Amino acid sequence: MKQHVCIFTGARPNFVKVAPIIRTIERTEAITYQLVYAGCEDDPTLEPSLFDDLQMSRPDVFLGVNCENLNELTGKVMAEFERYLDNHITDTVIVVDDLASTMAAAIVTKKHGLRLAHIVAGTRSFDINMPKEINRLVIDGLSDILFTAGVGSSSIATREGAEMSKIYMVGNVLMDSLRFNYDRWQHPSCLEGIEDGHYLVFTVNRKVLISDNEKLQQMMSAVSQVAGDIPVIAPLRGKAYMLASEKSSFHVIKPLSYLEFGYLTLHAMGVITDSGNVAEEATFNHVPCITLNSYTEHIETVKQGTNVLVGENVEQLQEALTAMVGGEWKHGSLPDRWDGRTAERIVQTLLA
Repeated sequence: MKQHVCIFTGARPNFVKVAPIIRTIERTEAITYQLVYAGCEDDPTLEPSLFDDLQMSRPDVFLGVNCENLNELTGKVMAEFERYLDNHITDTVIVVDDLASTMAAAIVTKKHGLRLAHIVAGTRSFDINMPKEINRLVIDGLSDILFTAGVGSSSIATREGAEMSKIYMVGNVLMDSLRFNYDRWQHPSCLEGIEDGHYLVFTVNRKVLISDNEKLQQMMSAVSQVAGDIPVIAPLRGKAYMLASEKSSFHVIKPLSYLEFGYLTLHAMGVITDSGNVAEEATFNHVPCITLNSYTEHIETVKQGTNVLVGENVEQLQEALTAMVGGEWKHGSLPDRWDGRTAERIVQTLLA
């Protein structure tokens, strides 16, 4: 008898992580699945090329939830996902990461008495004032299977009371997509006339940092000053796009497709970012990375990988960037099981 699995996604980054799982499931006769997205079919963040780039189909079901208020979003996703489960045979629900919509789906799943599997479990900032931290605690607490990316995440889950039999250290599924697409990256037009390894990449996404106009200005100025003649390729949106456009050294562009951005970061001299996913990819690619945050969900990127945390400290940013452009960066290694075969371990566990 086939196992019926629902793969729940709440935002664009989730698709990069579930694509390898879907490819693995499609090679497995014992599992059938449906891909559910919390948002709308016309969501502008889901550019037409995304699913082609990831070589996966668009979601089977769109819940159609679209609102800014997190509490309102949680309630609407719970109502819509409950309606989905009432009308579809489901044995296991797989959720990814730590969004409010992910937490909503997790709660509804357990109220229906279904098996819940959490991918990227055991990640913590230890800042209870962060909405995502509450989401993580709730999702992990409800999950029947906790798929962790490393020893640190597994230890956190154990300390918080999760049974050892529920915890599976499978590695970082984001690496599966990098490995799969290694020969498919696309050279973006923004690099015309710029040699590989002779440019920096700058990204910012955190609302807290973007909303602090003065701090963001200072950090961009520091990057521009240290970079000098080295081009800084900056795929940005909104206010960050406007601020960066005023800085010398910055080549500000609109966000790239998945395959273009993969090429951009793989061949960079170094990356400056506030994104945990981008920092993880830099570790896999052995590219120096500066993270504009005081913590990382995956400490392996710092302890073993190429990542350095500078928070929002301008002096630390300048010091780290000087070392980066001077070729004095630390040597990184791949954390255990960040080998691009995480999806295989996940599917094997679901079938056990």
